[in-house]
Amino acid sequence: MRDPLLQPRPEGLYCPAGGFYIDPAEPVAQAVVTHAHGDHARQGNARYHVARAGLALMRERLGDPAAIEAYDYGQPFLLGEVRVSLHPSGHMLGSAQVRMEHEGRVAVVSGDYKREPDPTCAPFEPVPCDVFVTESTFAWPVYRWPPMAQVLDELLAWWDDCARRRVPAVLFCYALGKAQRLLAEMASRVDRLVYLHGAMLRLVELYREAGVAMPPTRPLAEDARGAALAGELVLAPPYAAGSPWMRRFPNASTAFASGWMRIRGNRRRRGFDRGFVVSDHADWGGLLRTVAQSGAKRVYVTHGDGDVLVRYLREQGYDAQPLAVLEAG
Repeated sequence: MRDPLLQPRPEGLYCPAGGFYIDPAEPVAQAVVTHAHGDHARQGNARYHVARAGLALMRERLGDPAAIEAYDYGQPFLLGEVRVSLHPSGHMLGSAQVRMEHEGRVAVVSGDYKREPDPTCAPFEPVPCDVFVTESTFAWPVYRWPPMAQVLDELLAWWDDCARRRVPAVLFCYALGKAQRLLAEMASRVDRLVYLHGAMLRLVELYREAGVAMPPTRPLAEDARGAALAGELVLAPPYAAGSPWMRRFPNASTAFASGWMRIRGNRRRRGFDRGFVVSDHADWGGLLRTVAQSGAKRVYVTHGDGDVLVRYLREQGYDAQPLAVLEAG
C-alpha cells in the first residue's frame, strides 16, 4: 500500500494526500520548499510555500513573478487533506523541516539541517513524528565537527599569518549560508574589513537586512590585485578557485571552509593551503541524536550516501530504509 504522505516521483518527493511536492526538481503546481539553496529552490513552480524567515532569500532566488506563500515557523496550513507546518532546521537563514499530519499520522521531512549553534538562523527544533525523513550528506562516523570556537581560532591565526607575510588570504566558501555564517561568527571576535567576491554581495546584504550582525565588508574591485590586498581576507565562492579570477592573486594563501575538509586528503586533492572544517549539515553524532529525538520508529534516508546510516539505525532497532525504496507511481 502506498504511503499517503510520502511518494518519490521523477519530479521529486510527493505528498499524495496533500497534492504537493517537497523541493521538487521539476516544475509542479504546489511546491513546499525547505530553503533557498539552488538544489532545493528551483524556478518554474506555479506556487511556493516557504518559511517567512527565508522569504527575502526565496524572492531573490525565484524572482518577482513567483507566487510565494510564507508562513511563520510552527504556523499550520492546509494543503489538500494534510495539515502542514514548517519548523527550523538550523541549516541557514529561513531553512525549514516540513511536518505533515494526516489522519492522526505525522511525517517530518528534515530538508538539510545541522545541530550546531549558528548566529545567522533559528536553531534546529526537534519535531516528534511517526516517520522521519533525514538527509545523510555526512552520514559516516568519521564526520564529527570540531567546536566553532576552535575553528575560528585557526581561521583568525591563518589570517594573521597572511598579514605578517603580506599576502592575501583567500577563503573559499559557499556564497549562500556558509559565507554569512563565517562572517557572523567572526563578528564576535573581530571588526576587521573583509572583501567579498561579487557573487556574495547581495546575499550578504539580505542577511544584514534580516538583522544578522557581521563585520564590515567591501566589494572586491574589478581591478584589485594581490599587492593591494596584502594581508587582507577575501571571501569567494568555490567555483572562483579554478577561474581566471584567481590570476590577480599569484601569491595568495588559499583555504576552503567545508565539512569535506574533515578528510585531510580532500584539501590536498583540491589544492588548498588550508582547510577549515565548517559545515551547515549535521555530522554523524547530530544525525543520530536527531533521529532519536524525533521519536520515529520508521526512518527514511536521502540526500547522500546513507547506506552506513541505514545499517546502523537498523542495528539500533529502527525500521530504516533508503527513501528510494518507497514505491513510486
